[in-house]
Formats: sequence, C-alpha cells, structure tokens
Amino acid sequence: MESSDTTGKTTSPKSPSPSPTSSTSPVASPPSPLPPIVVSPCAACKILRRRCADKCILAPYFPPTEPLKFTTSHKVFGASNIIKLLQELPESQRADAVSSMVYEANARIRDPVYGCAGAICQLQKQVSQLQTELAKTKAELLNTQTQRANLVAIICMEAAHSQSQSQLDLAASPYTFHGNNGGFSDEGNNLGAAWEPLWT
Repeated sequence: MESSDTTGKTTSPKSPSPSPTSSTSPVASPPSPLPPIVVSPCAACKILRRRCADKCILAPYFPPTEPLKFTTSHKVFGASNIIKLLQELPESQRADAVSSMVYEANARIRDPVYGCAGAICQLQKQVSQLQTELAKTKAELLNTQTQRANLVAIICMEAAHSQSQSQLDLAASPYTFHGNNGGFSDEGNNLGAAWEPLWT
C-alpha cells in the first residue's frame, strides 16, 4: 500500500532486508582437499613395469627424464646385477658406479668385442702419436734456434772482422789526413821535407 508524504510524492513500503540467517545467503563450503601429488616412477621401474617404492635404490640415478640411460645399462648388465652392485657399494660411490656402467654399456654396444678396452686402446694410440709428433716438433724447433744462433754468431764475427780489417787498412795507409790544414801529407817518404817551390 502506497503512502503519500507532505510533498506529494508517493513512497512504496520498504521490503524487509534479509537476515543473515535466511536461506538465501550463500553457505561457505569447506575447503576442498588438495589433489594428491603424483610421483612419476623412475625410468628403471617404468621400463621394468613395476611399482616404484619410496626408497627405490634406482630412482636417484635413473630419473624418469632419462629412460635411455637405464635401457642401455639394462641391456648389457641386467637389472638384477645393477641393483646388486648398488647395494654392495656405499651411497657416496653409487653415482660414479652408475656413470661407469652407463659408459661401459654404451661402449659395449658400439664395440661388442672389446667394449671400453677398445676405446682405451685407441686413445692410448692417439696419445702415443701425439707424443711422437710433439718430440719431432721440439727437435725441429731446437734445430731452428741453433741455426739462428749460429747465423747471428757468423754475422757478428764478419762484422768484427770487417771492422778490424778497415782499421788495419787505415793504419797501414802512407797518407795521413790532417784536420787543421785540411790536406794529406806523405809521411812515407822525404819528398815533403826536400820540396821547394819553383818560384820565389
């Protein structure tokens, strides 16, 4: 029902505000539980198709992002041998052992007869060849340095010999240059003392 005030405006009755306890207010839902964290099995357990335990001995060394690492090792050594070897070693040496097994497995696949020993033999051969070339290069360098030193010594001897020869030639010359009167005098004969002018 509308009521009019003194100004002539009509006002409608106000609807009651909903109480906080009314059924129209949203009910706060309890927080939903977090989804369980799915831990991917290690590459070894994934390839072997078994459940990866919490304390799997292979998980730290064969992560799920590197399946080829375990595939190669498993093909050469077998999973049981790998597990047995890791169990016999202290934990500080297991990472190096896995690296060695992976390297040996790759070498064995490339060269089934010699494996890692063939690669080592080839590297030793290359080292021997490089040492021979190094010794040859050192000998050539020493020979070049010796020839250079001999050439410098010969040049110095020739320079000293030519300088001494020029000094001997100058000392043996019968003419001596006098710097005062700017002329030469013949000291090897007596013509200078007996010479008289032809006119007076």
